[in-house]
Amino acid sequence: MNAPLGLYIHIPFCRQRCGFCSFYLEVYRKAAATDFLTALRTEMEIYAKQEGIVGRPLQSVYFGGGTPTALDAPRLTGIVADVHSLFELSDSCEVTVEAHPATVSKHDLDQLADAGVTRMSFGAESMRDSELASVGRPGLTSDTVTAVLHARDAGFTDINLDVMYGLPGQDLASWRHTVARCLELAPTHLSCYALTVEEGTGLAHHIERRRRPAPDEGLQVAMDEAAEAILNASGYERYEISNYAKPGYACRHNLLHWTEGDYLGVGPSAQSFLNGVRFGNVANLTAYQAALAEQRCPVEDRVTLTEQERLRDGVIFGLRLIRGISTHHLHHHVMNYGCATTVEDLRKQQLIEEDETRVRLTAKGRRYADHVWQRLY
Repeated sequence: MNAPLGLYIHIPFCRQRCGFCSFYLEVYRKAAATDFLTALRTEMEIYAKQEGIVGRPLQSVYFGGGTPTALDAPRLTGIVADVHSLFELSDSCEVTVEAHPATVSKHDLDQLADAGVTRMSFGAESMRDSELASVGRPGLTSDTVTAVLHARDAGFTDINLDVMYGLPGQDLASWRHTVARCLELAPTHLSCYALTVEEGTGLAHHIERRRRPAPDEGLQVAMDEAAEAILNASGYERYEISNYAKPGYACRHNLLHWTEGDYLGVGPSAQSFLNGVRFGNVANLTAYQAALAEQRCPVEDRVTLTEQERLRDGVIFGLRLIRGISTHHLHHHVMNYGCATTVEDLRKQQLIEEDETRVRLTAKGRRYADHVWQRLY
């Protein structure tokens, strides 16, 4: 039986760029969206016929961006219909759409649910309006409340909220407030991300000119610990460094990335991992469309991983999961890369822990995960 597959669809449009965002996007224009949809359909048609994809059921479809809901609901549901017509979907396929809460109405959510979308992911970011303004994120916290209520009325039973900690002006009490307000909305999944300052973003510009404070690492550690305590007490399981879910609601698409599963990415800048090959599309809408007008896949880079590289990546990605990886997997990595001393150092620093069958990051290790990745890479 063919192994399942994930499909990621990058919608490269937003109404405007938030100050913290470094993802590839274009400001939404109707004409540009029309041309993009034509190219996207062509790209999916090309891949749907390729060996290694034909006959493999999709276990997840994920609309990311950008802001997928910068497109109106009829255009989004049109893409969903294209996916159904071109690919085989498993009976329990998870279909997620990311949304800015202010960009979806009750009618939009009704249409998405009717089209077969099973999961909504709302970018709440914070539940204080002043904190949203501090990072140039448009909209109000009331938009999140309204969007979640409308999604539930539309029949969605799987709802994620993305929130960030370490925002300018945010203190521990304010972060606790955001988590508590999210819990009042009873999402099935919460993604809690530490704010990182990406080079070239508006936020980085403000920090360089001392118009905004840089994130306080010590405070972010305290916020992470507070979130874990509150969410665990409320019945959420932390299953990955930044992700919590009610039992049975872990995001299946993201799990593919962390467990060496195969996924195809379509749309400008989308990344793929198929049959041991990593490849990515050009991060330019014009170049993307030009390639597909010539019936060419818009791939910019392609790397076939060796067995040792796949083993290494399996260690790095697998340690993001709270359950960690098998000791057998780590020992093979040590044999291939001669990093026994590194692993022992990580144990002594109490960054990883090991029992007879599993190796995982400690609570301290999760806080310094980037350091662990660099040592093991």
